[in-house]
Amino acid sequence: MTPTRSSYDVVVVGGGHNGLVAAAYLARAGRSVLLLERQSHTGGAAVSERLFPGVDARVSRYSYLVSLLPASIVRDLDLRFRTRRRRISSYTPVGDGGLLVDTGSEARTRASFERLTGSDRDFTAWQRFYASTGRMARRVFPTLTEPLPTRTELRGVVADDALWDAIFERPLGETIEATFADDTVRGVVFTDALIGTFTHAHDPSLRQNRCFLYHVIGGGTGDWDVPVGGMGALTDALADAARAAGAELVTDCAVTGVDSDGVAAEVRYEGGVVGARHVLVNAAPHELSRLLGTPEEPKPEGSQMKVNMVLRRLPRLRDTAVDPAEAFAGTFHIAESYARLEQSYREAEAGRIPSAPPSEIYCHTLTDPSILSVDAVARGMHTLTLFGLHTPARLFQEDPDAARAAAAKGLLAQLDRVLAEPIADCLARDAAGAPCLEVKSPLDLEREVGLPGGHIFHRDLAFPYRLDDDVTDPAARWGVATGVRNVFLCGAGAVRGGGVSGIPGHNAARAVLES
Repeated sequence: MTPTRSSYDVVVVGGGHNGLVAAAYLARAGRSVLLLERQSHTGGAAVSERLFPGVDARVSRYSYLVSLLPASIVRDLDLRFRTRRRRISSYTPVGDGGLLVDTGSEARTRASFERLTGSDRDFTAWQRFYASTGRMARRVFPTLTEPLPTRTELRGVVADDALWDAIFERPLGETIEATFADDTVRGVVFTDALIGTFTHAHDPSLRQNRCFLYHVIGGGTGDWDVPVGGMGALTDALADAARAAGAELVTDCAVTGVDSDGVAAEVRYEGGVVGARHVLVNAAPHELSRLLGTPEEPKPEGSQMKVNMVLRRLPRLRDTAVDPAEAFAGTFHIAESYARLEQSYREAEAGRIPSAPPSEIYCHTLTDPSILSVDAVARGMHTLTLFGLHTPARLFQEDPDAARAAAAKGLLAQLDRVLAEPIADCLARDAAGAPCLEVKSPLDLEREVGLPGGHIFHRDLAFPYRLDDDVTDPAARWGVATGVRNVFLCGAGAVRGGGVSGIPGHNAARAVLES
């Protein structure tokens, strides 16, 4: 399939969820829109796939939870898409016990803290700390789909000088260490600063703070919800919305270059060229510089492993006081104490796969069994997604296959340490009798989904404000500028990007409509 016209109002490069959001908004506004996607399907990293032959499970292969997607985008685009909240926030095994955070029972959560720490001190601190981040979430999240505020304006929105200082000014480790006493509790808090980010608690660049901010403000609540039908349900709905509005979506069409004089642009693709008034690039800034032929922005580095599993049943835990169906229903933390996270960072930073690599797991099917066939549900099957931390892309450069295998072995060994039986004994088997287990390294993410260095946010996240007080350029006002007047970022590398949110796509569309 090739474009049907020689020129469009807008050409969107990349058919991930943000590109689809932008295409849908602009087509609904009456613009002629062409979206070009190099893969054979749209969706990018937000897709569902049947990974294992003979096993009817639609696994969210790369991205898997939803927090940052504004309800306004779902309403504006009339999407048939919904999420479900997880009652269990997290479970962290410790020895033969563990810490269970149950958002539906304050008494149960308090008792779990007391069993772990010997007092209610950290529970009280936990309540106070997350009450303050909750207030921040309610205030800051609505600004993500508005013109980018200045730093001073956003500080006024937060309206809490102590919290502003803790999140926006000082390394997060200082706040965590001053607020919480227990090593496990500190680790549970800090993990939100590490998802997709290779850093440590006292990093002076505040990368950890920026990552933490986006993880606790999503939806105005900080909740991480399960997409009903799998992540592909969202991007399928977005593609339908874009097509229904008149956007033209062309797959199997890799873009090779973008030329622009700031007023008109040409987009080169394999087999032709098409003109545009605006070009929206749903790719990393590193890739954009290649397309524009400008000096390349430094390549970012991702730092996570992804292990997808289908189980014939949930594994038994060493902690017999907690039902596995509850423990795995939220975020299941493994080797993520504060001290262990620091040690693993130091090992990886020195060029070694961590000796006890940290990770976290969630089970989609405990909240939404619809991604399984009726028969699979009746048989007690489940999916598990493991997200490994502190495994930067540099560790896989020399021998990718050997490093992937070694990292996966270490991650699964740490999981086995908190189970009453090996996870291998619980894995389902595919039609050929092979275990239903898939492992992805940062280099795999780069090759398969176009994430440079496997960086799931396209580059390090930025605080959601601008430094210039007087900005009239629409792209700068919306945080999507590239330095070329009619070429905008509409992917995770934009200001206020990262995660499955649609926010950069929305904001790029708004910038076009104001141009």
